[in-house]
Amino acid sequence: MKTVAMKEAPAKSGPKLAPKFKNRRRSARELALQGIYQWRLTASEAGFIEAQLRSASFFARVDAVFFSDLLQGVIKHADELEQKIAPCLDRTFQELSPIELSILLLSTYELIYHPNIPYRPIINESIELAKTFGGTDGHKYINGVMDKLATQLRGTEVALHAKKTAKFH
Repeated sequence: MKTVAMKEAPAKSGPKLAPKFKNRRRSARELALQGIYQWRLTASEAGFIEAQLRSASFFARVDAVFFSDLLQGVIKHADELEQKIAPCLDRTFQELSPIELSILLLSTYELIYHPNIPYRPIINESIELAKTFGGTDGHKYINGVMDKLATQLRGTEVALHAKKTAKFH
């Protein structure tokens, strides 16, 4: 009797692993978020927080200009940003977790002051930040608020996107 060697079935691929290296802008957003969160909790000076975060060992992997703009811009324009966010909330700022409020401030700043970045990546990044740093379902709340803010702040861009996607469906 002849024995036939059987080939092993190829191993099923497991869950996808996160990339080893984040892009520089995502790292800048994460670090800026940490700074905004610290500022909200401690009321420390923006310059002090920025210097502290710049001393992190991984700072070389961060888009330093973007990071500085986000951190300094959110802190400088916090009152204006809160006024834009408030009508889109179903609760008070005090009822939001500090991290969710920090994400909303950061993302709203990007929607207003970075028109060169399309609104959809800004929303996606805010959701990813909420999944990484926020509570269990915080990303769902962030998504809903950011959708409202995008419509309010970038109505033309949102309508154009809706029109384009309607053509394909």
